[in-house]
Amino acid sequence: MERLIELMESRIRRNVYVRFGGEHLKTYHSNMERRWVLSLQNRELFPVVTIIIMEAFINKMRRLKGVRKQLIVEEAWKALSSANMAEYLRYMYKTVRKYYGEAIVVTQEVDDIISSPVVKESIINNSDCKILLDQRKYMNKFDQIQALLGLTEKEKSQILSINMANNPSRLYKEVWIGLGGTQSAVYATEVSAEEYLAYTTEETEKVEVYRLAEKLGGDIEAAIRQLAERRRNKE
Repeated sequence: MERLIELMESRIRRNVYVRFGGEHLKTYHSNMERRWVLSLQNRELFPVVTIIIMEAFINKMRRLKGVRKQLIVEEAWKALSSANMAEYLRYMYKTVRKYYGEAIVVTQEVDDIISSPVVKESIINNSDCKILLDQRKYMNKFDQIQALLGLTEKEKSQILSINMANNPSRLYKEVWIGLGGTQSAVYATEVSAEEYLAYTTEETEKVEVYRLAEKLGGDIEAAIRQLAERRRNKE
């Protein structure tokens, strides 16, 4: 237990405590109220963090009455590679709605959903809402995806049309949303210039923000505002 606490403490970001095995273990969360972020990146900690996730969310799910709960598993293959975590997700998808909760799985790799029986048997069958981004690079595999997700030909054509005819003068990306097999459409998701610069993953744009922030004494918010204003003036 002392070694476990030592490992956890080496990765502290915030002083938040999780009850585990009769001890209080430090872990971390983001700076958003009531939002916990537990990482499965570290192989040594993987089984420990898996248990913490299971215990923490089940306790909150059952104890918090009338409060919307969400379990969001990003990069799902990490979780599904563990037999215990896979079974936990199977259980959660069948149970969470009864406690005013939601279970959400996010993945960038199509093989995650094609290869896992847990996804097919539990997650997809119990998911009324499906959201897909641009799938053009999976065009050759899309028949498998279509069969697994139970998509109609109309839905398939909608999904494969994503980002095919975007307006080049606007900063937006398209996304497909399907609801319960009865309603589906492609939507444009567009944010302000400030939001775009805050969340962009383009290296050149991030470097531009950081360089200007450095000139402004480390004020990233001011840098984003100035760059956003410059972009609007160019338009």
